[in-house]
Amino acid sequence: MKFRLLLLASATVPAPAFAQEAAEPTGEEIIVTAQRNNQTQVRREGQVGILGDKAAEDVPFSIRSYSDALIYNQQPQTLGQVLENDPTIRTSYGFGNASEQFVIRGFTLFGDDVALDGLYGITPRQLVAPELYDSVQVLGGATAFLNGAAPGGSGIGGSINLLPKRADRTLTRATASYLTDGHVGASFDVARRFGGGAWGVRINGAHRRGDVAIDDENRRATVLGAGIDYRGTDVRLSLDLAYQKIRVEQLRPKVTLTSFIPRVPVVDANYAQPWTFTELEDLFGVARAEWDVSENVLLYAQAGARDGSEDGVYGGITVTGTDGTATGSALFVPRTDNNEAGQAGVRAKLSFAGTTHELNAGVSHIRQVNRNAFDFLGGFGGYATNLYDTPEVPLPATGFVGGDLDDPFPISRARLTSFFLSDTIGLANDRVLLTAGLRHQRIKVKGYNYYDGGSLASEYDESAVTPVVGLVVKPREGLSLFANRIEGLQQGPTAPVDATISNPGEVFAPTKSVQYEIGAKARFGRVNGSIAAFRITRPSAFAVPDTANPGLFRFGVFGEQRNQGVELTLDGELARGLRLIAGGSWIDAELRDTPVGAQDGNDAPGVPKLLANANLEWDVPAVKGLTLTGRVVATGEQPVDAADTLEIGGWTRLDLGARYVALVSDRPLTLRAGVDNVANKRYWASAFETFGTSLLQGQPRTFRLSASMDF
Repeated sequence: MKFRLLLLASATVPAPAFAQEAAEPTGEEIIVTAQRNNQTQVRREGQVGILGDKAAEDVPFSIRSYSDALIYNQQPQTLGQVLENDPTIRTSYGFGNASEQFVIRGFTLFGDDVALDGLYGITPRQLVAPELYDSVQVLGGATAFLNGAAPGGSGIGGSINLLPKRADRTLTRATASYLTDGHVGASFDVARRFGGGAWGVRINGAHRRGDVAIDDENRRATVLGAGIDYRGTDVRLSLDLAYQKIRVEQLRPKVTLTSFIPRVPVVDANYAQPWTFTELEDLFGVARAEWDVSENVLLYAQAGARDGSEDGVYGGITVTGTDGTATGSALFVPRTDNNEAGQAGVRAKLSFAGTTHELNAGVSHIRQVNRNAFDFLGGFGGYATNLYDTPEVPLPATGFVGGDLDDPFPISRARLTSFFLSDTIGLANDRVLLTAGLRHQRIKVKGYNYYDGGSLASEYDESAVTPVVGLVVKPREGLSLFANRIEGLQQGPTAPVDATISNPGEVFAPTKSVQYEIGAKARFGRVNGSIAAFRITRPSAFAVPDTANPGLFRFGVFGEQRNQGVELTLDGELARGLRLIAGGSWIDAELRDTPVGAQDGNDAPGVPKLLANANLEWDVPAVKGLTLTGRVVATGEQPVDAADTLEIGGWTRLDLGARYVALVSDRPLTLRAGVDNVANKRYWASAFETFGTSLLQGQPRTFRLSASMDF
């Protein structure tokens, strides 16, 4: 309640008077400045966990950040649509709901494990509206030392960190948008600095609603964020508070398979029932403080919290016949989450005996409480439906219930505490940087029974040390060679709530993974490139037939998965006015030590061997203010099942667009138009699934229009 009152109070504080702006520039200068500010770009820097803000060339890890200009220009509805620009990531859904999960280096990153300003558990889960964030940072590889263990039990292939917007410049912007098929929205963004530039305030929000390109799928989103920061001589403070509410009705679900790959339905087909929906509401925020104790010593602390609630009737469809004959399922889930996270530490820079040292030491803590219940509506038998000619059926009656649907009690409580220490040693004028560190992590989890009022069902209290060793060598200006060995630590997986699973809700002990990586980063004028080769092994969690319960599957930790591959990324200005974001990755994902060796050596399901992206922007010289854009997204073939008997074909999608800056009353107006999936190609986009075998259909052709005015 205190957290809600704090947000309401911040929203009602009157804005202070601001200093007068400088004289207005000429019309041509306004257009040039607006066009430059609109340039979609990748930043080769970011927040590298406890190491702080670093340039990519100075750390032994793969890191890149996608700017707010990209979010403005592409008008994405979700975080997954922002990450379509990354050649190492593909996005899928959870089972039956709209929960985005990200496949990085062939391993999943749940929406629960996306960080906000370096803290886990604070970002809204399932779906994230991108309008509130200044940048989306991607860090490749296991990050248990850098960020701590992800509380959702994922993040082995990489992590995603969102940075809130700051008042870095004076801004007053209003935007209107339209999306096929009748989805309209409006947003605002206001930023000011005052007190001689020491204090900054940024407030932004958005509301959008309406049908999207998939037939009868309707989405609504409301977001509001407020950020206040203080930049003193020795002290820096910030407070970010935000509210997000999203509702998705008749979400087109993933398609669960039996023994064959069904042909892809028409591109805008929707095989969901009209009573399916997901409603997500979150109130969250982060406070941060930094103090320069001396020129070389920094103390820092931050804390965050999230109160989240969910309500939804999720639908599933399992295809049993080549004519589209299928069985539908319905699951009602009410849920709330109460999460807190914090960390504090000291960072000191020393030099002696011809070497430099950057020392980091600190502590972090995460506390999470999840309350939920479920109702398999209609029981486990399901109802008759069809993938290609979906009949409308009534909402099934209450079936198999777990927990208290009216007032869900705790199903899990988690505490993650860690202590960390590291040293980055600089040699030869910091042209050689050696990083070594340890993080001692303790994970304490309690799982409660859905039945008999929520009695304790499982409990573990485990600890582990996750080390890191990394090396950076800079043989010349603009070239950085790097290598690392880093471990990942996962909170034990939880068996999903599903009609086919015999042990829903069972919590397993933590698991560890190991990554080895070598690579190079180079800068050629205004172009940046990087290449990295990696190898990651981790225990695998999936469902196998349950011999004790014929017809059902038992979820558990079985064997391991080894992913190895090569990533190449390229971005920058190839020539004046011509910008590129591109890259590709090759992954060999193999199953090992599976039960009785039945699947040893098989390709891991849902992991394509090849990924490629190319995003090009061209400022047309002959028409001042006009920029043409194009993007190609390509994904290779994907194995569907662990037995390697099924596979979906590769696909390539073309997106085109343009934007134009015009002057209206000496104010810049930016007009944007874009078409995703220009050819209206129909394809199975993803076969990635945490358990079972299911497919996600690609999005239909979608037209995007927006207009932004800076006042």
